[in-house]
Amino acid sequence: MPAAVECISQGGYDPTFFEQLAQVEDRHFWFRARNRLISSLVRKLTSRLRPGYLVLEVGCGTGNVLRALRQACPDGKVVGLELWFDGLRFAQKRSSGPLVQGDVRHCPFGKPFDLIGMFDVLEHIPQELETLTALRQALAPEGRLILTVPAHQYLWSYFDEAAHHCRRYSSQDLRERLNEAGFEVEFLSQFMTFIFPLVWLVRKISGREKESGSEAARNLTSREFRVVPVLNELLTGLLNLEASWLSRGHHLHIGTSLIAVARRAATD
Repeated sequence: MPAAVECISQGGYDPTFFEQLAQVEDRHFWFRARNRLISSLVRKLTSRLRPGYLVLEVGCGTGNVLRALRQACPDGKVVGLELWFDGLRFAQKRSSGPLVQGDVRHCPFGKPFDLIGMFDVLEHIPQELETLTALRQALAPEGRLILTVPAHQYLWSYFDEAAHHCRRYSSQDLRERLNEAGFEVEFLSQFMTFIFPLVWLVRKISGREKESGSEAARNLTSREFRVVPVLNELLTGLLNLEASWLSRGHHLHIGTSLIAVARRAATD
């Protein structure tokens, strides 16, 4: 896997991306649709919890999802955890609430959480099993984990290299990793189905054109963050239909991403 060595040596993420993300997340179809799906599932998961429940987002970055979580959890306390201070600077501007700089593998919290979210973070981390185990340990006995990751190793491209990904996942891969870390998977589905053909085509064509070097990959990646008004609204609408379908417990069998909900294993 060509990016694995770079992932380990660079710490799994390039914090210079935070500024670029903060400029497009509120408008770009991909981030808007993902937030809608996450919010829908989180509302269902927290509807059975008593007021005052605790929610943690690991790798909260610029605070784009964190803000959506706080809106979806009006009766709970939502905490953001981020390794990079560069991300917390943006998160602080987006919503009020506790923010902590730290690594979940060295959990700085004294109380367990009822819900933990980690959204497109796990693929950046070389210590995959260690991280998932730490997440399980940070959960309350009946707590839930909700996470998203990029799907399908055959979609590996310049985008993954520029983003310092360590891996992409199949549904089976993700289920096995969660089980190995002591989770029982309650829901697992692919999503971003409507953009799958577009992503496959654009990344394969652009991959053939790209020059060697990380700067060329970054330039190609920047293209994917552009907001094209009419196309952006069309894709937002289509992906919102996906979110509604998935939030009712249905599954999709093709997509560029995976979403999973898991709980601590009963024997834990």
